[in-house]
Amino acid sequence: MLYLVSLIPFLILLIYDFKKMIHMAQQNLYNDDNRFLRWSLKDIKQFKTPLKCSLVVLITLIILVIFKLDAKVITTVYFALVCIIILLIKIKENKSNDVKIGLKVTSRVKRLMFTNLLLFLLVLAFTFYFKNINLRYLILFTYEIMICFIIMLSIIINKPVERMVYLSYKRKATNKLHEMKSLKVIGITGSYGKTSSKNILSDILNVKYNALPSPKNFNTPYGLIITVNNHLDKFDDILIAEMGAYKVGEIKELCDLVKPKYGILTKIGTAHIEIFGSQENIQKGKFELIESLPHDGIGVLNADDPLQVNYKLKNDCKILWIGIENKDADVLATDIKTSNVGTTFNVVFKGDKNKYKFTTKLLGYNNIYNILAALALSKEFGLTIEQMQKAVLGVKSVEHRLELRKAGNITYIDDSYNSNPVGSKMALEVLKSMPGTKIVMTPGMVELGDKHYELNKKFGTYMKDTTDIVILVGEKITKPIKDGLKEVNYNEKNIYVVKSTKEAFALVNSLSKGKEIYCLIENDLPDIYNE
Repeated sequence: MLYLVSLIPFLILLIYDFKKMIHMAQQNLYNDDNRFLRWSLKDIKQFKTPLKCSLVVLITLIILVIFKLDAKVITTVYFALVCIIILLIKIKENKSNDVKIGLKVTSRVKRLMFTNLLLFLLVLAFTFYFKNINLRYLILFTYEIMICFIIMLSIIINKPVERMVYLSYKRKATNKLHEMKSLKVIGITGSYGKTSSKNILSDILNVKYNALPSPKNFNTPYGLIITVNNHLDKFDDILIAEMGAYKVGEIKELCDLVKPKYGILTKIGTAHIEIFGSQENIQKGKFELIESLPHDGIGVLNADDPLQVNYKLKNDCKILWIGIENKDADVLATDIKTSNVGTTFNVVFKGDKNKYKFTTKLLGYNNIYNILAALALSKEFGLTIEQMQKAVLGVKSVEHRLELRKAGNITYIDDSYNSNPVGSKMALEVLKSMPGTKIVMTPGMVELGDKHYELNKKFGTYMKDTTDIVILVGEKITKPIKDGLKEVNYNEKNIYVVKSTKEAFALVNSLSKGKEIYCLIENDLPDIYNE
């Protein structure tokens, strides 16, 4: 009875850790390409206080077992107390960390919970075979300290079930698409700008058609299957499918699923290079969309992107080129002017000598490229210039992508979604064009592999002539940016280093003091990157 009572604080600790680890597993795509394993090993290497305490307890229990020191009451009290202490330490540490992306309790998560419960009950039952209470506690505490690996085991156990569930939903989606003979499908991919491009295209095409964009960032096979099964209906004329990928072959899989006739490739960069393995793999992976289009399909490419211009395309479908710098583009933007209320520019369509003026609330060259791609396809879909001009004027800002948010005398330029080398530099140019005191708040860019230091250092050098104050979130992860700032002799008095975004926002408020402030939020790290 005493043994079971002593398990109460242990179970609370175990549930607390399980919730955190299942959350991290979800953010790491359920260990696809060993992402969760890499995160777990990185977390262990950091050797934080809770882990130190757990190892002390583990060593103590091992000593008790080896030397057969069987003092049941003392050991029971010790075990219960240390579980409470470790739990309190973890709660205190996690309070300082902002939860940006909460755990989504999906059906898959519920299945993982059930599998983990079965594994724990088996381990608990196994402990009753031993009379030595120290050995029981040792087995249980080892289970707790290895919870991330237990979750990985659960993921492996559940794989056959998950595969069957996936195939069932996939079959339903493909049957539905097959029945909608007149549906036009547009695929959008690229290293960044996919969601913005998708939403802009949807806003413009909906002037004339019923266009359905895949919700939020539903850009995986599961995401597109959910989109088709739960959101697509018989009144939709167009499906706009955002397509994300972490390795070669994944875009092809998405194309085989929804079979797009039209495709937009935003820009090819270094996003996720750590997982793709090389720039060449990223280039090859993104072009899978254009190379999957039918011969009578239409692909939209960026004439200002060398990685698109220099690629040897293995498809004879029609290609429309958009551009700002390359004057030979089929759809060209000129005379771009940015202010704190939006952007104006002229558009020239190849074969038409006229210049057409467009106005948008959106900021940054990335959004100009996205609008140009949407205009290129919209013209093919029969929209008039007047319809396109009106639609572009009404295009809404995409959340966390150079989105303007006013808070008193502070205007936040929210570019916190998945920063990348090209986009971050353009965001700084947008900040530069703003009046008032300019502040950058950033934890830097991630998933850049062996280019992490080099590209973040460059990012730091770009800040010299674009911002008055720099707030770095996380001392270790932002060291390359700080080195870049030092290289260009940036005033160190205007560099602040904080531990969390919560502290960063408080600092911006304290620095404002009645001034007109423009604060660029460049990238917002999910909890898997907390220091």
